[in-house]
Amino acid sequence: MSLVSPAAADALQAWLAHQRAIKGAAENTRIAYQGDVIDFLSFITAHKAEPQGLRALARITVTDMRAWMAQTRGTGVSARSLARKLSAVKAFYKWLAAREGFEPTAVLSTRAPKFQKKLPRPLAEDAARNLIDAIEIQSEKPWVAARDVAVVTLLWGCGLRISEALSLTGADAPLPATLRITGKGGKERVVPVLPATQQAVAAYLRLCPYPTAAGEPLFRAVRGGALRPGAIQKVMARARMQLGLPASATPHAMRHSFATHLLNAGGDLRAIQELLGHASLSTTQAYTGVDTARLMEVYDRAHPKA
Repeated sequence: MSLVSPAAADALQAWLAHQRAIKGAAENTRIAYQGDVIDFLSFITAHKAEPQGLRALARITVTDMRAWMAQTRGTGVSARSLARKLSAVKAFYKWLAAREGFEPTAVLSTRAPKFQKKLPRPLAEDAARNLIDAIEIQSEKPWVAARDVAVVTLLWGCGLRISEALSLTGADAPLPATLRITGKGGKERVVPVLPATQQAVAAYLRLCPYPTAAGEPLFRAVRGGALRPGAIQKVMARARMQLGLPASATPHAMRHSFATHLLNAGGDLRAIQELLGHASLSTTQAYTGVDTARLMEVYDRAHPKA
């Protein structure tokens, strides 16, 4: 923070502590926020050619904001990433203005750049099943193959993030009819566990050479330590290459597939939001866009333009 004044640096750390204590922001989120706000504060310091204490920060103008956005875009930052940075800066300024008693309109009124939202890339149901079948034959060790199948089945069958699946411990075995999952920001949710998912995990546990203890990770690496996400990402990469699936067929795509398949089957959007642990319904609504995009593809094929 060499280009940031001590007062601004202290305020930033206080805001980050607030995000953790009050908002429940995850560590990765706070790290991203910190980097985004430091970049902004450093730019303002250089732009004004003088240290920016709290009083100076209260006098930021619309012109200053435009200059920052133009400079950031000029470094090759995408519109999506700039919108994220602006969101972090606005959140910091909203908190700072309330604490210091100034009017943050210039910052809060700044419009984010428009960008095309990326739709989730789920797999078709048959492709998801084929992928799991292909994963089963990737390892010569039966217990490792069963492990990989169990993890990916959890992602698809319960809509878990890979970090959530790998955070399960021996205390969660055998898998119950419902799992209590702690997701992003410490938010808890309860997800139902399908019999097929229970069976996949049970098959892995029967073959696993390591004991299942309450305080130990449920999914083990070959040498007995906790399984890392990279191992599952690699096995899925090999399987998708064999099947000719796109690079978007990642562990996270199985979570997207869970949501999309539920939606296609008539699932309620609010219920799917709860199952996924999305804080905002707008995040879950992206899946309606997936469904609409697919319908338009079918329509275009059935009714080609003249």
